[in-house]
Amino acid sequence: MSKEAVDSAALDASRTDASQAPADAGDAGYSKDLKARHVNMIAIGGAIGTGLFLGAGGRLNSAGPALAVAYLVCGIFAFFVVRALGEMVLYRPSSGSFVSYAREFLGEKGAFFAGWMYFLNWSTTCIADITAIALYTHYWSFFTDIPQWLLALIALGVVLAVNLISVKYFGEMEFWFAIIKVAALTAFMIIGIFLLASQHKVGGETPGLNMITDHGGFMPNGIMPVVIVMQGVVFAYASLELVGVAAGETKDPQKVVPRAVNSIMWRVGLFYVGSVVLLALLLPGSLYSADQSPFVTVLSKIGVPAAGDVMNFVVLTAAMSSLNSGLYSTGRILRSMAMSGSAPKFTAKMNRSQVPYGGILLTASIGVLGVGLNRIVPDQAFEIVLNVASLGIIGTWIMIMVCHLAFVRRAKEGVITRPKFRLPGSGVTEYVTIAFLLAVLCLMWKDAEVGRKTLFLIPIVGAALVAGWYASRRKVDRETQDLMKSGPDAK
Repeated sequence: MSKEAVDSAALDASRTDASQAPADAGDAGYSKDLKARHVNMIAIGGAIGTGLFLGAGGRLNSAGPALAVAYLVCGIFAFFVVRALGEMVLYRPSSGSFVSYAREFLGEKGAFFAGWMYFLNWSTTCIADITAIALYTHYWSFFTDIPQWLLALIALGVVLAVNLISVKYFGEMEFWFAIIKVAALTAFMIIGIFLLASQHKVGGETPGLNMITDHGGFMPNGIMPVVIVMQGVVFAYASLELVGVAAGETKDPQKVVPRAVNSIMWRVGLFYVGSVVLLALLLPGSLYSADQSPFVTVLSKIGVPAAGDVMNFVVLTAAMSSLNSGLYSTGRILRSMAMSGSAPKFTAKMNRSQVPYGGILLTASIGVLGVGLNRIVPDQAFEIVLNVASLGIIGTWIMIMVCHLAFVRRAKEGVITRPKFRLPGSGVTEYVTIAFLLAVLCLMWKDAEVGRKTLFLIPIVGAALVAGWYASRRKVDRETQDLMKSGPDAK
């Protein structure tokens, strides 16, 4: 999007009915210390994670070069979700993000579902992250004698401390985490392009299109592995929606958010699709594996010293970044929910640095349970929680699209005015995206080892949400009535 178009969107947003829209009481009290560079790098950090650095190896082995198409397709739908969220952010920036919009356009039940599904995603991802950090740290012999659970606890403690100090420290940490990831990918792509252009042998193989044509073609194992791998690829894009939460703590969201959201598409094309295409041209897919980063596979075959150490550090950084983001976002979401009575009251509390420490501590406490899981079943901890997290992110993304449909319907009724920064093809795009995400859930059934077990959790999660709603709805009604009587600034 051009600078003129972004500025036009910003100006239009300032003229919307945002000032007249119901304010989220949970937005009161935040600082605006996140700068444009923080939000831009948060967008990059959300688009680049362990799903690329580590997960791409096993997926290349099973799906072959067609994995690039899987990343592109899933990236397009991920972009639609973030673009829909971005439009609502320009209508009314809120740290409560999609939970705040769900409350306005779908009612308290919608906000309850959206918020707790998001918490389910990030609290379990928090466990997966600290488990991954401990595993990656064990890669170096210096740390092998330290118990996995203790390393997980240390990682949680460090990131928790940073989050509790101030949002500025969170932004700085996320900024540098993203810099490291981008620098590592850029360096690899430069090396890969050089190897390709110079026809330098990689592990005895000459890189080029022959790596595809001579080893089974574009889909060496057929179309089904490509379709099945979609479920893992979707989760690789989880946390892109963080841009919407961060917008509530930046001074000029009308300018910052459009640029950050629109940049996601080319970043997906460059870093995900570009990297996978490059990897496919450098080595046959059969030489990559789930046990090793595909980037380490390539670099080790050309004799780059300490390639494994460097990439392990980058993957460790990606896991720390995810943990950092999870604590940040759930703290804000839970505070928005607590102000309406659908989350524990203590999660609404803020410290002197204007940080919602109550919600952050609640998420961290789930992480402490993960530390215990690492002590009891260290070999299975990662897989157990990742299954639950997958349901959380799909549920969250579906709710964002449902919320946007209700948002557009209100605009058509003349109740609100949409900004010019809009979801392309609105009215159709939402339904297609929801159908795609539901199809991803159905695809899990094909994965008997992990995916099918995940689907069996849906009735349990559903029952817990229903029970939670009935347990808290009186409190929600009471808080809503009090807010209507005293106005949004009462709290």
